[in-house]
Amino acid sequence: MEKYQVKQSINAIRIEAHYLPCLAYFTAIYPFDTVWLEAAEHYGKQSYRNRCYVRTANGVDRLTVPVLNGTHKQAIRDIKIDYRQSWAEQQWRCLETAYRKAAFFEHYAENFRTVYQKKYTFLFDLNVEMLTICLHSLGWQKSLKITEEFEKQPNKAEVADMHAWISPRGDDQSGSVYRPFPYLQNFGSDFVPNLSLIDLIFCQGPLASEILQCSRLE
Repeated sequence: MEKYQVKQSINAIRIEAHYLPCLAYFTAIYPFDTVWLEAAEHYGKQSYRNRCYVRTANGVDRLTVPVLNGTHKQAIRDIKIDYRQSWAEQQWRCLETAYRKAAFFEHYAENFRTVYQKKYTFLFDLNVEMLTICLHSLGWQKSLKITEEFEKQPNKAEVADMHAWISPRGDDQSGSVYRPFPYLQNFGSDFVPNLSLIDLIFCQGPLASEILQCSRLE
């Protein structure tokens, strides 16, 4: 796939707010000081907006945040989380079981555990909080800004547009910025690329940022 070319003068990127984003997401935002999170886009099902992937003893597991009546006509910032299911407790138990023996779990776990103990009304707010914690864990300083309206074609001279580029479906274009750089994971001998950042952080700790830089196609 063709590499994603960015002018050196561009210092901002537009992208969606994903739930516990994958490694490709962070290789995409790495060069930019400002990250515009798309809040006015229409909600899309079967996307990273409410799901992520982690590695457990039984293989790769998908963690999904259930939402209330999410439709393609609703703005992502208006999508509410469904608490009729005890998803937060279940997901934290899954993460704790999968990563409690990982080298850096105890160092980073509490920040994530705190989020699971809160009760966010909106999916977008949960995603922004998770992204903030991920950035803090990496030691990255980014200015997170929220869009007010959806621009189908933003000014590419000012903002690198990667909206809808990173997807768990067949339309994924993350190969333009992400080249898997293997690291030691918690289970199995075969490396699984592009899991949630939480896998990299718990397994590699302070080396996570360097591994992401090695994973970025320049």
